[in-house]
Amino acid sequence: MAGTKFSIPKPSNEAVLGYLPGSRERDELQLKLEEMKSHRLDIPLIIGGKEIRTGNTRKSRVPHDHEHILADFHNAGPEEATLAIESAMDARRDWSITPWYDRAAIFLKAAELLAGPWRATLNAAAMLDLSKNVYQAEIDAADELIDFLRFNAFYMQEIYQMQVISGTGEWDRIEYRPLEGFVFAISPFNFVSIMGNLPTAPAMMGNVVVWKPASSAVYAAYHVMKLFIEAGLPPGVINFVPGPGGRVGDVVLRHPSLAGVHFTGSTETFISMWKTIGENIESYKTYPRMVGETGGKDFVFAHNSANIDELVTALIRGGFEYQGQKCSAVSRSYIPESLWPLVKEKLKTKLQKVKMGSAEDFTTLVNAVIDKPSFNRIVSYIGHAQDSPDAEIIFGGNHDSTKGYFIDPTVIHTTDSHYKSMVEEIFGPILTLYVYPDDQFEETLQLCDETSPYALTGSIFARDRSAIVKASDILVNAAGNFYINDKPTGAVVGRQPFGGARKSGTNDKAGSSLNLMRWVSPRTIKENFVPPTEVNYPYMTED
Repeated sequence: MAGTKFSIPKPSNEAVLGYLPGSRERDELQLKLEEMKSHRLDIPLIIGGKEIRTGNTRKSRVPHDHEHILADFHNAGPEEATLAIESAMDARRDWSITPWYDRAAIFLKAAELLAGPWRATLNAAAMLDLSKNVYQAEIDAADELIDFLRFNAFYMQEIYQMQVISGTGEWDRIEYRPLEGFVFAISPFNFVSIMGNLPTAPAMMGNVVVWKPASSAVYAAYHVMKLFIEAGLPPGVINFVPGPGGRVGDVVLRHPSLAGVHFTGSTETFISMWKTIGENIESYKTYPRMVGETGGKDFVFAHNSANIDELVTALIRGGFEYQGQKCSAVSRSYIPESLWPLVKEKLKTKLQKVKMGSAEDFTTLVNAVIDKPSFNRIVSYIGHAQDSPDAEIIFGGNHDSTKGYFIDPTVIHTTDSHYKSMVEEIFGPILTLYVYPDDQFEETLQLCDETSPYALTGSIFARDRSAIVKASDILVNAAGNFYINDKPTGAVVGRQPFGGARKSGTNDKAGSSLNLMRWVSPRTIKENFVPPTEVNYPYMTED
């Protein structure tokens, strides 16, 4: 209502449910898993609020039981991509002038639905479609997505309240307009929360969106889209268009009304999109915003003062939770010689107790990797290590795709600081360790900084404060999210805004107002209450 000031209270992070035996949430989730597995869906595109079926379908499979088909989903092509853009631009006329508090209400409602009746549905979708164990599903599909929706609404309010000072006799202000065009959101397979955040962060700021989810996670993404529709999202504000990148992306990226790209995925894909936009820069109505979170080669660096039990736990959790398929997962570590024998022994002992299996088994820590291409690529690194004189597999290395895409947590010890698996992003359950002389702490920190082209996450383990300070200083540009005596995974919205630089992305910090600022185009307005009527200035008066 005009003339009324509305206020969104500062949110708290959503509590993580425990799913202990006998708990209500565990019983509800197990029933939901059975229900969703028993129904094979036919997933359409959703464009302008309408379901569209192209007949060009692919299958959504359960990674830990790949003969089980969850759904057949329809693929978009150039015609549907064009229709999605047109629908978005039609919706923009009303959505761009919808009051911010009415936009916020939709996404705040989505958060409440997810915290309540939709929680089991999205968690089950993550477990079945992405092979996430119950804890990984809960912290992602429920907690983090809820936090994104609530905190982004609060940050939106803060942005609109940011104003300039006014001079005497005038009123100066800033209007935060949505971008002039549409935003292309491209989400990855590995996080349901990212599937939800990439299209909604721009939409919350008044933009319209064409959303292409990863083909290996359409089932989970479809349930996210249905949640937004249930919350009251108007038709055409977000258009759901799964399909091959070449057939969808080529059309979208070359459209004159493209105003921004919100991306999480591979570095190579992001570079390719940036090149396409560069080649077409003269055809756009406005310079498109590029916001991307891409690859990582995340590290744990240990000083000889580190607590070994804390270090080993961080290596296992950071490296092997969700099968290492996190852009923040630990994939390389630097261990001082004095700690190496005990670190090696304890790693083996603790890893022997790690259970791998179906995500539907609530006693597992490690589950299946996402699909056959990922399985084959990850296994190739194991084969390389088995054949290399510079590497030794000290744990794991086994793999089996008979029923599901299972790869044992694998630890490689290398004597080459630039060995293949110390440099290249693997995106799987492989951790490579390099052992360095204790007296070369600073030199090895420099080595850590210079080895990888990425700069996403990393951590230092030490009890010696001077070592922590030294590592923080030398590694200042090596990680956008830096951790001290903690694993470099599990960033929390509002507490550790996420993103890295170098080849890891544009570091626009999802989970903060910094990201939302990328989706507005400010207009400065000056209103002069008493405009001058004389041309001459006072200084021009004659003596």
